[in-house]
Amino acid sequence: MKFQFVIFDGVEELDLVGSWELVGLLAARKVCEPPELVTLNEMTPRGEHGMRFIADIHFKDAVPCDVLFIPGGSGGRIVMDDQEVVDYLRDKGRTCEAVLSVCTGSYLMQKAGLLKGRRATTHWEHLHHLRDDPTIEVCEQRYVNDGNIWSSGGVSAGMDMMLAFIASKFGETVAADVQLDAEYFPSDRIYGTPQERSDVSEYIRNLGKKEPASK
Repeated sequence: MKFQFVIFDGVEELDLVGSWELVGLLAARKVCEPPELVTLNEMTPRGEHGMRFIADIHFKDAVPCDVLFIPGGSGGRIVMDDQEVVDYLRDKGRTCEAVLSVCTGSYLMQKAGLLKGRRATTHWEHLHHLRDDPTIEVCEQRYVNDGNIWSSGGVSAGMDMMLAFIASKFGETVAADVQLDAEYFPSDRIYGTPQERSDVSEYIRNLGKKEPASK
């Protein structure tokens, strides 16, 4: 299985790097090929917070892949106006085994028509953007899977989505090994009271709540 990670000027770094690390660990176990960076504009784009990336290929090279990963970031709202980019993403949605987006990467998915008739989510601050499209069933969850389309909330949420994707494709045991290799066991400490805000996703409002006891 070949993974390609989309990059562009203004990409949100952790959207990209968190899931890249998990796929890299997966590749180290010889379960898939090493991931590739495919850029939608410059070959050495700079991230939202200054990190510089070096792409392996340009999207116009049309190198095939099985899984396409689309991070968010302010630059995504620029490249989504490039019709060649939109056509490329639409083609990948039709031919790839899966397409995954994090945060506002959902904007690119939406522009390419990949979310039409699908359940999807995005960063809590941008849910309104998806709600403006009546063809999308917006879910206030950390991540959502609908067919070959996966989407997640913002930034760190992409790592949870990627682990779930790995489990779905390679099994729970492989996902457990990757999770342990990454030592990705997020603390359950919540700073402040984000769950008391009314404008966040439902799953954030439910943080810290105990599940009702089963009968």
